[in-house]
Amino acid sequence: MQAHKRNIEAALAFLALGIAYGFVSTNFKFGPQWSLLVLALVGSITLAVLHWRGLRRARAMLAVILMVLVTAAVAVSAVSLLGALLLGRAGASDLLLSAALLWLSNMLVFSLWYWELDGGGPHNRHPGLAASSDFLFPQVQAGSQRAAHWCPEYLDYLFLAFNTSTAFSPTDTMVLARRAKVLMMLQSLISLITIAVIAARAINTL
Repeated sequence: MQAHKRNIEAALAFLALGIAYGFVSTNFKFGPQWSLLVLALVGSITLAVLHWRGLRRARAMLAVILMVLVTAAVAVSAVSLLGALLLGRAGASDLLLSAALLWLSNMLVFSLWYWELDGGGPHNRHPGLAASSDFLFPQVQAGSQRAAHWCPEYLDYLFLAFNTSTAFSPTDTMVLARRAKVLMMLQSLISLITIAVIAARAINTL
């Protein structure tokens, strides 16, 4: 039951990502308006089927492929957004709304990255001091009896991604794995671009 709940939370986050990206202006992305939402919907169903059939390796590979595609879409859109700002090719409303939606999309996609990779994936994580291999959460650092029965949930990774997108650092959680450090650098860079666009547009309106 607990594993089922975890899958539902991640699937809902994936769908929310598709919806948020769908409202980004077509001036800053390629392909059909709702292509990412369709990808999220089909991908979530496929991942659920693979999990149900016990094909964990295939599920993990598909999850990584989906995350690569979505991250590439968000990164390309962020660069396109910055280019439009520098060249003055877009209106203020398009820039502000798209920047905010891309910031949200960036946070969601990297929360899913951390969720899928940490500790070998959501189906390999179990309560205990070794529940997480990529991060050192404060619950584990405390070293109390509670840590022996604690396991990170999706909300923990969403909080981690939110902090990285706003403070450009994980704040209360230590980063252990090099792959996690690379992902956080990329997330911070994309977030910095979107926030810079919002700030620049706001300054221009003063």
